[in-house]
Amino acid sequence: MSEDITRLSIEDAARAIHERQLSPVTLLEATLARIASLEPRLNAFVTVTTDLARQQARRAESEIGAGHYLGALHGIPVAVKDLFATRGVRTTAGSKILREWIPTEDARAVRKLKDAGAVLVGKLGMHEFAYGISSVNPHFGDVRNPWDQTKIPGGSSGGSAVAVASGEAFATLGSDTGGSIRIPASLCGCVGLKPTYGRVSVAGCVPLSWSLDHPGPLTRSVRDAAIVTMAIAGRDPSDPASADRDVPDLLERIEAGPRGVHIGVPRDWVWDECDPEIAGVARGAIEALERAGAEVRELAWPEAAAYAKAAGAILAIEARAFHDGAFPGRSKEYGPLVAARLAATEVDATTYAASLQLLLEARAGAADVSLGECDVLAMPTVPSRAWTIEEAKVVGRPSEWTRITRVFDLTGQPAISVPCGLTDDGIPVGLQFAGRMWDEAAVLRAARAYEVVRGPYPAPPL
Repeated sequence: MSEDITRLSIEDAARAIHERQLSPVTLLEATLARIASLEPRLNAFVTVTTDLARQQARRAESEIGAGHYLGALHGIPVAVKDLFATRGVRTTAGSKILREWIPTEDARAVRKLKDAGAVLVGKLGMHEFAYGISSVNPHFGDVRNPWDQTKIPGGSSGGSAVAVASGEAFATLGSDTGGSIRIPASLCGCVGLKPTYGRVSVAGCVPLSWSLDHPGPLTRSVRDAAIVTMAIAGRDPSDPASADRDVPDLLERIEAGPRGVHIGVPRDWVWDECDPEIAGVARGAIEALERAGAEVRELAWPEAAAYAKAAGAILAIEARAFHDGAFPGRSKEYGPLVAARLAATEVDATTYAASLQLLLEARAGAADVSLGECDVLAMPTVPSRAWTIEEAKVVGRPSEWTRITRVFDLTGQPAISVPCGLTDDGIPVGLQFAGRMWDEAAVLRAARAYEVVRGPYPAPPL
């Protein structure tokens, strides 16, 4: 194949594998070579599982050769954020405290990827304990943006976005508690989907906030995000928050196009404090969809500010509760950024209880009412320009990076970030679509419609 096979979509690589035009072993070796050539610059990986991946690729090649083809992920190299437990492979959560932890079982989402025949190439760098948006990490080194290696890739799933955008994996798993899938997807120029709360099991994931954590995929295309979501979704009895709902065929109407899609654009709050260039790029993308036939209307979104505030309160309390056994007793083993956030928790019980009540009401249908007659909401993913890595190391540096994204962690509604342009300093901008509970199909359809209208998106200049 003349094309660089590490840049293929999952679908194209899967088709070539299924038709015996491409071997899973060949695809893996190209991916491992890509990792070896880029990692000194990008630091997306904490652990590269070379031997395991070669075993899995050889097994996939044998299975497919024997006629036992499992589907689109069979033989496809993937990687997972280093807070997903992996049997026999260390899982650090980007921390010194868990640096030598080797789980005896896989996280449920990892197990589902393996059951689909995916090949695990490694564990990905992240913000320590997922408690931050930069992926600056004092224990394993800073993850670097492939578009400008002096800049942050976003976080906390920074390595997950970098690996996909740079061709070091065809899909990755991340987790999203305040925007940790969608923020790095936006800054690195890839697709990041946060499914509905309860759609994907959190069993085996090191938690940040039990009420807000959402596992989900990062990919180079919207269709690929749908493929991975279908593979990892579904009821898991070991996760109390996992929903007993059928997983729909998310590809069935994904190519229905922009005509007939009703898009709501919040007229207030979203755009407050948004960088003017980022706002302009996002609005231009929405206008392009409208010209292509989507129905776009402005609407009020008065609940957004309360949802964002409640999400911040819940995150602060639950993160502090999870770390209670180690912090402050082992505070010297934490990096300065996370230690400062844990020490600064000042949310009272009344605020926490009221925030949880708002969460329950939102997920019971109140948040869906905000969409009115619209299928999805559209807005920028990240309101701010990417910091330099050195800027991100300043403890207590004020930011509102999660101002928009964390709303949907509170409501539990599905939300996706898709690349929609570049800032004048060459960093990608993400357009975010959010939909009703359990309606990932509408979110994916809108994102795919925009992706087609937009046309091919450039790869990072590596």
